[in-house]
Amino acid sequence: MSQSENKGLVLGVLAGTAGLSLAYVWYSKVWKPRTAVRFPVRPAAINWLHAAAADGPGAATASQGQQLQILHKLGSLLESVEELKEEVKFLKEAIPKLREQIRNELQGKAEARRISPLHRAAKKKRAEAARGPAKHPSSEEAESEGGYMTAHTEPEIESDDEKKQINLPTDNSIPRPEAVPLHLLQQADGLHDGSELSKQQGFRLMTKTEEKYGSQVEFLWRLARAYGDMFDMTADMEEKKNYAIKGKAVAEKAIYLDAESADSHQWFAILCGYMSEIENVQNKIKNGYLFKEHLDKAIELRPQDPLLYYLLGRWCYAVSQLSWIERKIAATLYGNPPSATVQEALQNFLRAEEINPGYSKYNYVYVAKCYKDLGQNVKALEYCDIASSIVSVTKEDYAADKDLENLLFSLGR
Repeated sequence: MSQSENKGLVLGVLAGTAGLSLAYVWYSKVWKPRTAVRFPVRPAAINWLHAAAADGPGAATASQGQQLQILHKLGSLLESVEELKEEVKFLKEAIPKLREQIRNELQGKAEARRISPLHRAAKKKRAEAARGPAKHPSSEEAESEGGYMTAHTEPEIESDDEKKQINLPTDNSIPRPEAVPLHLLQQADGLHDGSELSKQQGFRLMTKTEEKYGSQVEFLWRLARAYGDMFDMTADMEEKKNYAIKGKAVAEKAIYLDAESADSHQWFAILCGYMSEIENVQNKIKNGYLFKEHLDKAIELRPQDPLLYYLLGRWCYAVSQLSWIERKIAATLYGNPPSATVQEALQNFLRAEEINPGYSKYNYVYVAKCYKDLGQNVKALEYCDIASSIVSVTKEDYAADKDLENLLFSLGR
């Protein structure tokens, strides 16, 4: 639904409510007092009987039928008015909720039109080149110089107070960063590649040294990765949300410090994906846009990484499976809903396989899914067989086994 259509719908609802309100006012001031009049002790029907008796029995019978018909219609009218009162009461109760829904939607749209960390990083880079590291260009300069803009992301950071909220250096006090020891980075990489226990140790190592090295991009994106590891291993939803929020903020800080770091964009995208798992529909869509935006940037910076194409394939496949109502929600909130096809997803999965043959078991499963959706069942079974031949080792491998089992069943195996 377009923005104009949505606005028209809202105005139509409000107009209909106003019309019913006017009907209610008319009823209260004009009709209701009449219905409240009490019948005399000898009602008009009895007076009519006396008058009819004087005219003879035939006239009385005919007039009695007319009176009964009028009374029946009057009763039906009163009943309709009572139903109208109930409808008006319901609408009066619903209007505040409608206003709240409209307010929330408009706030969501306003927030969705803010500027991304990519733009902030571009501003910082131009400022350092033109004026030195302690100055930042204005928003007007950034826009006129062709800064990276998006309609779906976060606000600019202009004031020192805003910078302090995510631990960025202020204009008045820029600390001298201490270089991260190479052995610390190597240790963090080794722990990340190990067992769940190793990943937990890596997370503790990174958080313990954050205060010392938290202004270094190579440290920050690894810290964001550690938050992502903890999200993946934790079952409690509140803990997962906490890890995702903090990890996303760390990755955003890394992008602000260096917009050319492919790893920072990659982990920012991944953590946006994690956020979409635990957020409401509106934020789920917003994080989906951010995921695609920063994944595209990571691919631009590092075009030979199979993981990036695998992740982009997953995004394209998920978007291609969106229901009609989900697309309508996205269109209502952002104007242009995300768009991708199964064919685009397949191209990305095959690109990952081309760069690194046998890259992952799940990549083969998704290639098979795409071929099945495209009606090429023979090809789908071929890739299912390849996936089945790979021994499962990682958590992702075991998740792929479940999808593979369902896929084979749908293919008649």
